[in-house]
Amino acid sequence: MKVKKMSQIRNVTFLSTYPPRVCGLATFTEDLVNEIDKGSLFRPTVIAVTNTEEYEDLRVVAKLSQHNRDSYYQTARWANMHTDLLVIEHEYGIFGGDCGEYIIDLAKNLTVPFIITTHTVLMNPSQKQKLVLGELGRLASMVVTMAESAVPLLIETYGIEPGKVMVIPHGVPSISVKPREELKVSHGLDNKQVISSFGLLSPAKGLEYGIEAVAKVVPEYKNLVYLILGKTHPCVKQLDGESYRDSLIALAERLGVRDNIRFIDKYLTKDEVITYLHLSDMYMTPYLSKEQAVSGTLAYAVGCGRVVVSTPYRYAQELLGGGRGMLGEFRDAGSLASCIRGVLDNPWQKKEMEKKILAVGQQMTWAKVAGRYTRLFINLIDAPQQKGVSLPKSLKYPIDGKVGRISESICRNL
Repeated sequence: MKVKKMSQIRNVTFLSTYPPRVCGLATFTEDLVNEIDKGSLFRPTVIAVTNTEEYEDLRVVAKLSQHNRDSYYQTARWANMHTDLLVIEHEYGIFGGDCGEYIIDLAKNLTVPFIITTHTVLMNPSQKQKLVLGELGRLASMVVTMAESAVPLLIETYGIEPGKVMVIPHGVPSISVKPREELKVSHGLDNKQVISSFGLLSPAKGLEYGIEAVAKVVPEYKNLVYLILGKTHPCVKQLDGESYRDSLIALAERLGVRDNIRFIDKYLTKDEVITYLHLSDMYMTPYLSKEQAVSGTLAYAVGCGRVVVSTPYRYAQELLGGGRGMLGEFRDAGSLASCIRGVLDNPWQKKEMEKKILAVGQQMTWAKVAGRYTRLFINLIDAPQQKGVSLPKSLKYPIDGKVGRISESICRNL
């Protein structure tokens, strides 16, 4: 890609959920913004998609009220006045309306260039899901996906122009840690074979199949420990409390492996995630849906060079093919157990897989990913843009004189 030269710092704004909201999209955006902020070409800021959250990070310069349709028009006007480029992190569930359709109101009223980063690209979308993402792709300057497998879907299923679609991988941290065996000792796991899974707990993660698989292997490897790391997903907890976690604990007890399954009920910091991954011998994602186009947890494991045992969802097939990992079957504890045995029985093969997967992970560091986004921004920011639709007079609100800040009267509504 030919890169244009820029003579001044430009503003790029990300529209996304953002911490303290607990979700993978928020963490992704925070990591990417932090890395771009280390450079000298762009000043990254955030419009946070919110319900009731409050923000301390000074990068959060505005808020979009998720279920308030007027807020989408207001936010478009703010972006037109205060940023040079908008990056919309797209997930159907974070925007208001049927299948998140309110985001189209915002997109149609932008006069600055904008990018869509897709976090979910469904193979068999509903008609409305197809319409929403397809329309966003039509209006956007560029559509970024994190998986090669999503490219033909975006073009053929959603009708997005091939020249607009670009692959930039999910980023992973690059943090120096102690050797694996030393980390095991410090966490009370010395002389253990450690498997881990982390992330927000929900039934879609299929962790019951992971527990059943471990139970099948424990008679041969009594030193096997499976760490299930993370809080229950807030949406799951709101609806069902801790019933899913409780069912997993009961399953482990029923299968006689309660001492081999350890639950770390905590929202982990990035350093803690990386530490647990580095002390693990294997990482497991027994997800239930083949639709999983991207997995931040899998990306992190790849970045740490861990052998991964997984069900064959799309992102896992893409990253773990070519002998880089072990793929079992969906909802099949026996096949996952066979994968685990294959790793434990063949330590040399395990070392080879670690080398192969680490080579992939080294191309996914946040520094390299941010560099690719930066080059994309440079090429788009001064390109001629088609003017958007003017905002209705009833939605034209006063903006105060502070660059990057909406007046307090608007903030209360956003």
